[in-house]
Amino acid sequence: MGGFDIVRGTVLNILAIGDVVGQEGCEFLRKTLPSFKKLKGIGFTIANGENSAAGNGITPFSAEHLFASGVDVITTGNHVYKRREVYDFLDSRFDIIRPANYYKNNPGRGFTIIDKGSVRIGIINLSGVSFMNEAGNPFEAVDSILPELDDCRIILVDFHAEATAEKKALGYYLDSKVSAVFGTHTHVQTSDARVLEGGTAYITDLGMTGPEKSVLGIKPEIAISKFKTGMPSRFETAQGQCFMCGCIFEIDEKTGRALSVESVCVE
Repeated sequence: MGGFDIVRGTVLNILAIGDVVGQEGCEFLRKTLPSFKKLKGIGFTIANGENSAAGNGITPFSAEHLFASGVDVITTGNHVYKRREVYDFLDSRFDIIRPANYYKNNPGRGFTIIDKGSVRIGIINLSGVSFMNEAGNPFEAVDSILPELDDCRIILVDFHAEATAEKKALGYYLDSKVSAVFGTHTHVQTSDARVLEGGTAYITDLGMTGPEKSVLGIKPEIAISKFKTGMPSRFETAQGQCFMCGCIFEIDEKTGRALSVESVCVE
């Protein structure tokens, strides 16, 4: 964007939803999202879907479930390639993306552009490198992508990363260059949602969409056994009451500047 203008335009409410976990998370999203979008006047919705398939990863079926629930663009992360059946789907669709700093020949694309008529929205997906699978430098990757989004007034970045310091650093690095930077992957919503000095909305992690009584969506007893014994465990999605966590970004369509950010957890 090359910095923000100062003339105020029409406001667009954008909802970013944290990692949707398993069938339980998908079904809760289907039940909750349509009415929530209407209540909050949401004009554009992004969800991280890399854990949406039963047993981890993402499939064409779970992706289509998210789209049918009202999601406009799906972002992913380190589990995106767990299911081979999604590879062709990633190549054929413009509304689902994977981290841009993965190998260029990998299935899928790292960013996309959605034309809303009144505004073009660029969405970038990045992976962290600290404690994560092998990926290229996310700072270099985003630098190479931004010129390709020069005609997008609104730019959103899903940074799928483990280390909070790495997420914070990218947020400050992109302040005034993009409209919002939101972290995913750790499944626990952080309490630092804010608009940075340069006009970029930021949160370290959106949280997750799935069972509340869980360890990152997994049955607690399974996670406890793994940590206590060090032995491999077959993860199973927990049951019970779910929530949908994320953030609402109020973005000025004319300037691309974030006016406000509100973290949400809907039960």
